[in-house]
Amino acid sequence: MSLTQTVSANRAGNAQPLPASLPGDRAVGVWLLVICFMILGQFLIGAVTRLTGSGLSIMEWKPIIGFIPPLNEAQWTHAFDLYKQTMQYKDINADMTLAGFQGIFWWEYIHRVWARLIGFVFLAPFLWFLVKGWIRKAWRGKLITMFVLGGLQGLMGWVMVASGFEDRTSVSQYRLVAHLLLALLIYGYILWSALDLLQPSPLAARQAPARSLRRHGWIMLAFIVLEIGLGGFVAGLHGGLIYNNFPMMGEHFIADDLFFQSPWWINFFENPGTAQFMHRLMAMIVALTLFAFVIRVCRGGLPDRLQFRAYYLILGVILQIGLGISTLMLVVPVSLATVHQGGAIILFSLALFALHGLKRVEAI
Repeated sequence: MSLTQTVSANRAGNAQPLPASLPGDRAVGVWLLVICFMILGQFLIGAVTRLTGSGLSIMEWKPIIGFIPPLNEAQWTHAFDLYKQTMQYKDINADMTLAGFQGIFWWEYIHRVWARLIGFVFLAPFLWFLVKGWIRKAWRGKLITMFVLGGLQGLMGWVMVASGFEDRTSVSQYRLVAHLLLALLIYGYILWSALDLLQPSPLAARQAPARSLRRHGWIMLAFIVLEIGLGGFVAGLHGGLIYNNFPMMGEHFIADDLFFQSPWWINFFENPGTAQFMHRLMAMIVALTLFAFVIRVCRGGLPDRLQFRAYYLILGVILQIGLGISTLMLVVPVSLATVHQGGAIILFSLALFALHGLKRVEAI
């Protein structure tokens, strides 16, 4: 019996076979992959917006006509006057000129317009594929859910920005992390769905190690998500601007001011030093969990293509750790910090890619 026949026989006895591929599956999968690349771009734009303090430069939320920027001096003056009401302007940028305001305005504007463009690139092809009959009935609910989540992400973005309009010079770190993690959820959901359509065929391997590795892989992915969330707290609290040496924190391996706030647990969310320490600690946990996963994949008798996905993970985590240390020691330059955030999303993507391969494993 051939390997393919063996896989088919096992699938018939142990699991429901994958539905036959439809002509539109590849087109829909490629389209979803394009959306993923656009969301990755939005992560980078959002990082620059945050790092340049641009998020509070637009004080109005106009979902329909918000893509139209100020077109004359009067409109620019009006937008600048609104910004002058914020504590960020009063405490940090009181000497800002209109030209300086325009510099931060454009980053927030691009961030919002790119979000609208993602929505358009999602909705228009979705309707076209629907008319053409290229979308499976079982997938319509998934795609509608993606679109609804995208709308909620836009609302969450405004809720985050609005938190900086009161007695703050920046947005709430809690809402920043919520906005970041919701974006990660949407990105992961779309990427997984795209892989389902683009790589539906099973891979033959021993089932027992694959099943165990899937559990390990999901734990690894959860740690990566937690590390990204902790990075959001570091960013929201400006924790990268202190303790800019490594592996020490100042003169100690563990800074002595990690729990000076009361109650003690509030330090994890509102103390920039504690946020940075937890981000460092979780980075080591992620690395150890990931290396253990890779070793198990390579020893598990899995197909070469799955082992290569594990090798990509090693490269991703080494680069990301290097970027993180460099960003910290150089006191958070905008360009390097933006690449560091992009590296986190790429590492998350590589983990999903490896997990999706394990999902496709069928027993032989």
